[in-house]
Amino acid sequence: MDISADGSAHDRDTHGPAFRTFQRGSMSTSSFKGPSSDSENAGCAAGHASLSEIQFSMAQGAQALRRRSRLLSAALASLVLTASLSTVQAQERFKSEAYDIEVTQVAQGLENPWSLAFLPDGRMLVTERPGRLRIIDAQGALSAPIEGVPTVEAKGQGGLLDVVLAPDFATSQQLFLSFAEARDGGNGTTVVRARLNGLKLEDVTVIFRQQPAVDSPGHFGSRLVFDRDGALFITLGERQAKHFTIRAQDLETHFGKVVRIKPEGGARDDNPFLLVPGAQPEIYSYGHRNVQGAALHPQTGELWVTEHGPRGGDELNLVKPGANYGWPLVTYGVAYNGDVIGVGQERVGIEPPQHYWVPSIATSGLAFYSGEPFAEWQGNVFSGGLYGVLMRLELDGNAVVKEERLLDGIKKRIRDVRVGPDGLIYLLTDNRRGEVLRLAPVTR
Repeated sequence: MDISADGSAHDRDTHGPAFRTFQRGSMSTSSFKGPSSDSENAGCAAGHASLSEIQFSMAQGAQALRRRSRLLSAALASLVLTASLSTVQAQERFKSEAYDIEVTQVAQGLENPWSLAFLPDGRMLVTERPGRLRIIDAQGALSAPIEGVPTVEAKGQGGLLDVVLAPDFATSQQLFLSFAEARDGGNGTTVVRARLNGLKLEDVTVIFRQQPAVDSPGHFGSRLVFDRDGALFITLGERQAKHFTIRAQDLETHFGKVVRIKPEGGARDDNPFLLVPGAQPEIYSYGHRNVQGAALHPQTGELWVTEHGPRGGDELNLVKPGANYGWPLVTYGVAYNGDVIGVGQERVGIEPPQHYWVPSIATSGLAFYSGEPFAEWQGNVFSGGLYGVLMRLELDGNAVVKEERLLDGIKKRIRDVRVGPDGLIYLLTDNRRGEVLRLAPVTR
């Protein structure tokens, strides 16, 4: 289930606080203070004193005034610094089974941030859904908006969405953006390739457009992931409205699909439906609802995704070429009014999820952990949740064997999850005062 940044229901939150989680046929059940300053009050009473006494007293008064001014200035500077620390470097601690986790605010002042990518020098590229792309430096300072970003349709769930660097970015400086684009007939998800030159995008080229365009404010997807062969995966929603959802099963549209294209655009020659009459040749898998988390398995190189269910039934899926993931024929969720959707939870020919959540966590962002600081979490899967949760999943092969809910009580919409070059975990919080958060282990 996806929910808008202001909490309004494109997909409504109708769930209680309890979570039940399932996998393939089995159930798995600092504070800062501002400085205090003592201001001096100096007075002088001249009375019938002599002129020299009056001059001396006046000099004392002037000196006291200067001291008071200096103290006031120092106090104000200290207050500003403390306020900065309390926002830009604010820290919280949470417990997990293996670690105490320190959560530090790395950057703030982002409007509905959606995706994060690390540049080779350690700086971060971050998209903001209203249509801005920024660079964040090591001190957490935001750049001015990068010029040349395409015009986006920032309504409903639409706007500027994912950003990913080309595999050869160090030499090519190329990056890829997905976004909701207004077109004749409505809107749809579009992907461009561009070259980053300082704070400007150059050579911006459209390489993919979801077809057809329709008038809908929701379910654009969209995550971008390069596979090991250099092909680009694009995840696409089924556009939300009831009369569109069945087309997730229709190979003539890009609704509810994962597609796989060349970086310059066009279907890969080994795509599973390339030679199927009437099928969109870019399609790699189908029957998806709204995929907003995607990552390659670090050992196998296979694509894993998370997608929103309706009322319950968010899924973690291992994407296989040509596979049908069932929406809206099968689902573990129900309609918002409680009605059954489709024919049930399973069906012959439908690929079951590796894991699912009832009720929903509003899953968004996905990462496999392969760093050193959280050594006990090697190979674990991390899924963000817009309901203010980070899920850690342990795998045995491709089977989810354990789940842990992290950051309980953080009360922030987790939109994206990334592992940084330092091996720490980074999160984006999706609201009008969005942040970049860093998770680090603390020695117990």
